[in-house]
Amino acid sequence: MSAQEKLNAYRTILFREVRRFMRIWIQTILPSVITTALYFLIFGQLLGEQLPDIDGYRFMDYIVPGLILMAVITNAYTNVSSSFFAAKFQRNVEEMLVSPMPEWVLLAGFISGGIVRGMVVGGAVFLSSLPFTVLPLNHPWLMVIVLFLTACLFALAGMINGIFARNFDDITIIPTFVLTPLTYLGGIFYSLHMLPPFWQAVSYANPILYMINAFRHGVLAVSDIPPAIAIAMTSLMIALLIGINMYLLKQGVRTKA
Repeated sequence: MSAQEKLNAYRTILFREVRRFMRIWIQTILPSVITTALYFLIFGQLLGEQLPDIDGYRFMDYIVPGLILMAVITNAYTNVSSSFFAAKFQRNVEEMLVSPMPEWVLLAGFISGGIVRGMVVGGAVFLSSLPFTVLPLNHPWLMVIVLFLTACLFALAGMINGIFARNFDDITIIPTFVLTPLTYLGGIFYSLHMLPPFWQAVSYANPILYMINAFRHGVLAVSDIPPAIAIAMTSLMIALLIGINMYLLKQGVRTKA
């Protein structure tokens, strides 16, 4: 394939992915906004007023960056895992894999769709937070970088889930039993220094902790982990998952008869 043909193939997959989730925005975007707004109202506004400040910020202000990133993580992951499995179920993937299109173009198209959905939902959740708080946004470029890297990482993780899934139930197992616990234990509602030493050490094994702290630094300029370390860790994990996905696609794991 020529470079122009590869670009056209990438655009086709990306536009299809974006149209897919935008066409049913009531199911793909609105639920995250409503759910997170309830977090803002209940945990931030009602209960948060009775809780002490964390690192010099109101509890409400402190949890907003984590809640935004939680929405990005969930949507980027879900978009790719469900979309790729649906393509497998409908036998569309086999047609793409036997075409002259390289595997990396296929991967890039699906992952870009997950990134777009994650960042669109993240922006919508940020707008929904405005009635409850005014965030300083100390480092806007860091915020954008962390949002992009986080969406990319979990879109790649969702791709692996979609490749190995045998039925639609398999799509929900990882988000329910792995992703959700890691997200809630990633420092959304607390600072690392509030934990006992043992649990602080355990928390460092949670990759989501690094992303939430880097994003919180971009918003509030406070973090338990230096942003450079968080971005380096996230980038390394992205590189690892790209390698795993490329191997699985080239080998035709669960995709070729």
